Amino acid sequence: MDIKRIVAFFAIVLIVFAAIGVTSPQLVKQVKLGLDLKGGFEILYVVEPIEPGKPVTPESLKQTAISLEKRADSLGIAEPEVTTEGSDRIRVKLAGVSNEEEVRKIIKEPAQLTFRGPDGTKEMLGSDFVEGAAQVGFDQQNRPMISIEVKDKEKFRKVTEKLIGQPLGIYLDEHQLSAPIVQQVLTDGKATISGNYTYDEANKLKDTINLGALPLKLTEKYTQSVGATLGQLSLQETVKAGLVGSVLILLFMLIFYRVPGLVASISIITYAWLLLVVFDWINATLTLPGIAAFILGIGVAVDANIITAERIKEEIRSGKSILSSMKAGSKHSFRTIMDANITNIISGFVLFYIGNGAIRGFALTTMLSIVLSVITNVFFARFLTLLLIRSNLFKKPVYFGVKESEIREL
Repeated sequence: MDIKRIVAFFAIVLIVFAAIGVTSPQLVKQVKLGLDLKGGFEILYVVEPIEPGKPVTPESLKQTAISLEKRADSLGIAEPEVTTEGSDRIRVKLAGVSNEEEVRKIIKEPAQLTFRGPDGTKEMLGSDFVEGAAQVGFDQQNRPMISIEVKDKEKFRKVTEKLIGQPLGIYLDEHQLSAPIVQQVLTDGKATISGNYTYDEANKLKDTINLGALPLKLTEKYTQSVGATLGQLSLQETVKAGLVGSVLILLFMLIFYRVPGLVASISIITYAWLLLVVFDWINATLTLPGIAAFILGIGVAVDANIITAERIKEEIRSGKSILSSMKAGSKHSFRTIMDANITNIISGFVLFYIGNGAIRGFALTTMLSIVLSVITNVFFARFLTLLLIRSNLFKKPVYFGVKESEIREL
């Protein structure tokens, strides 16, 4: 018996389980829940320009989505999900919202770019500026600045004359983007906005001014509401079903596969924990389809362990030693496992690329679970199994689910 390998096995398992025990409560608490679990509502908007004949560009669509997200943030909604779809659609998911009608009314209003005086008076609108004329340049000190041009020169002259020496605030809805000081009366309809900007800040302000001349109208195409009670009930039932299924799977592995089943149980628990860690790291949102993919991933992980364990049993029945059987069984099962996982990843990638909303969440969880399953249930499980076999603690084939009578002579 090799005491060092036995100690190493138990030390690794204790360290992993200690990490799981310490971090899991916080990880579970930090997981973002989608509106189907937390309650809230989802709206799919079709976007069109307010002024007929003007195009809906990818930039204006993206800027509108950013505006909607900022509006939701200003209303105190935690972590709103706002995504663009296709060339003219925006999907908004707002979880944990109680005053749905009020929020929908505020969200739906077109984003408005305004230029205001110190007293809050709206002196100019985004539509007063020449579309696409705003450009980023550099002043004599090599600091970024934005050059702009207006459609009505006389109106701009009056505004600059009125506010000379005062700030002209640039607002998107009620959010102030900048407040440059009017240095002189401008008569040619052109001006520069300078200040202590980084290049990225100047570029964002330039894009906002250019897109401010293209306000978009939102029309609700689809809406879905989920009550907080219903969402919480769905979460509880799903988690309960997942826990019961996982416990039954682990018992099955322990009863039918003995030592490989023990290692499989350790690697599956490690896999589930790592998936939670990755979810927290990428700040992903967990939905019902995501939980389904999570549980399905456990099934795939179990499948990988069963294939390996059965291959090892076949090698033992052929008369090989336990160590030789483990090496040969792992080698032969690896191709089968990787073939299945690679095809699943391809399917998940296709779903993620062409899908939207819950479908993409399912696909992302599936792909992550496959990668982590290979790491834990192939490589980590193989490492632990080798430690136990080389320790000479489990020499008999019965520990691997094979009876002596089933073994053929080489």
